Amino acid sequence: MIAETVCSAVSAAGLGIAAVTAYRKRFLSAARIAAYSLVPVGLVMTGVVGWVADTAFSPTAWAGFVVLGGAWLLFMGTRAVERRRGGTRKERRAARGSTQADAVAPAASAPSLGPSTRPATRPAAAPRAQSGDDFSDIEAILKKHGI
Repeated sequence: MIAETVCSAVSAAGLGIAAVTAYRKRFLSAARIAAYSLVPVGLVMTGVVGWVADTAFSPTAWAGFVVLGGAWLLFMGTRAVERRRGGTRKERRAARGSTQADAVAPAASAPSLGPSTRPATRPAAAPRAQSGDDFSDIEAILKKHGI
């Protein structure tokens, strides 16, 4: 008798939390919380909590199975919607942040979105006038840095 009362109180509290969550416009979470909160009542109604011999012939037990089936449907429905949207809120936020942050490297001139399908072409090298000019560029760089 006490177990049934405790399970009913837990279910009522869970449904209250689900109502508050739905009020905050988080309907998937509210449906999931409602599904969790219906499980104790369903278990009490099926007779699992207070195992009785006549469970199979009790209309209350069959109503409990219906409640458990409804909870299962809520679970599966929220999972289907979650998969269709592309994961949980945290996963979507992480995916959105990584695509915006990783699309272009800080010093890159073009997006680094992966290998391209066409081969990269090198710009044509300018003909060198003298071989001494090669080292003059290097000397200028070294002088600039004080080396």
